[in-house]
Amino acid sequence: MTASLAIEIAVQDPAGVRVASAVGAARVELASALALGGLTPSPATLELAIDAARSSGPEVHVLIRPRAGGFHYDADELAVSEKDVRRAVDAGADGVVIGALDAEGRLDLDAMARLRDAAGAASVTLHRAIDVTADPVATLVAARDLGLRRVLTSGGASAAIDGVDTLRALVAEAAGAIEVMAGSGVDAASAAALAATGVDALHFSAKRTVSEDGGVRMGSASDGVGGYEVTDLDIAQGVLAALGR
Repeated sequence: MTASLAIEIAVQDPAGVRVASAVGAARVELASALALGGLTPSPATLELAIDAARSSGPEVHVLIRPRAGGFHYDADELAVSEKDVRRAVDAGADGVVIGALDAEGRLDLDAMARLRDAAGAASVTLHRAIDVTADPVATLVAARDLGLRRVLTSGGASAAIDGVDTLRALVAEAAGAIEVMAGSGVDAASAAALAATGVDALHFSAKRTVSEDGGVRMGSASDGVGGYEVTDLDIAQGVLAALGR
C-alpha cells in the first residue's frame, strides 16, 4: 500500500535535512517559521541545506511565502516572491512551493503563472493555499492546467485526517496528471489512513519544541515563554514505522 508513497519532511535547517535523509525521505520542504505556517528561508539557510542534501540525498523544495497571514499578495509581495523563486532555483533548489490567491479567494492564475515561470525547469508545488479556497477540487484542476507538479493539501481541513473524503476526491480528479500530497497534522496515528486515500506523498514536520523561558516578551505574539523547533529523528522514525518502513 505504501511502497510507492513518497515522504516529504518540512524542515527549517540543515539538521532537519539530515534527519530527513536518515529516514529515507524523498524530499524536504525548506522553510522558516513553521509555527507561522512557514515563511521563505534565508539565503544562508538555503545554501547550507542544499549542501547537506547533496551529501545525503533528499531533494530540496523551498517554500516561497513572503509573510504570514493569507495568500492574497500585493505587487511588492509578488515581486519579492518572484525574486525569491529565482534565487532559490539559482542556488540549486530542486523545486519551489508557492501559492497565491486573488481577492475573491480563488487561485490567482496570473500570479501563479508568473511564479511558475520564474522557477524555469524546477518542480513547482501549490501549497496549502488550496485548502482555503471554496472548492479544492476546482483549484487542483487549475493547478494541473498551469502545469504544476503537485499540490500539498489537507483536503480543506485543519488536519489532513479530517479531510480524507476530499483527499480521495482530489486523487480521483488528478488522475495521475498532477501529484496529490497530504499534509497537516500527519503523525504516526494518522499516516496509514492517509496513505490509504491513494495520495502520492505524505508531508509532515516531525518537529518538537525546545522551550526557553526568558521572562521577557520578545514580540507581539509572545507570552514571555520562548523556544524554538527542531526536527526530531524519533518522531520521523515513528511515522515511517506506522507505514511499515
